[in-house]
Amino acid sequence: MAVKSSTKKRLVELGISEAHAHSLADDANLDAIKRMTVDQVAKKVSLETGDSALENIMNVISEHVGSRKRSKSNRITISRKALLDEDIPRGEFRFNVLNHILVPHHELVPIDHEADLLEPWDLLQKDVYGNDRLAKELLPKILITDPAIQAIKEMEESENDELPAGWLANRVVKVIRYSRSAGSSVAFRLIVERT
Repeated sequence: MAVKSSTKKRLVELGISEAHAHSLADDANLDAIKRMTVDQVAKKVSLETGDSALENIMNVISEHVGSRKRSKSNRITISRKALLDEDIPRGEFRFNVLNHILVPHHELVPIDHEADLLEPWDLLQKDVYGNDRLAKELLPKILITDPAIQAIKEMEESENDELPAGWLANRVVKVIRYSRSAGSSVAFRLIVERT
């Protein structure tokens, strides 16, 4: 049998006498105390049912102990399990990371325009058979799990239901950054599933 000192201290702070707080905190935390019935509390603190001290203890327990999970900043924390499916925003009500002011403009380059857009970087190479191929693997990479890429993927898939699995891998995305001092800069990234 061990008395949990933090539980005892909290009960005393809430107005329960030290002797009763000591009895309640014996092998019980605040959550366990909150779940106790009146008879269990009466037995633990050695009081009769109907005693005014017992009613006071039960009032304190029902009002204060474990009623809300709070963080140190007094904000109510919500676990993911507590959310219902209808509480999670979907569709047009969902936050789109591409609309945020700090996220640069991302756009998926059509496959047939990749060679034309990447021509200034001299990415056309000869393969073993002497044919020209676009060496997209030389581009900087961006993961398919990146929030901006996921937003593009969701938009494309909502418009076209017939896209095959893995359609986004090895595609090129154009990233346009705007700056007051430098104007706009364009970068291209290769979408990859892992680095």
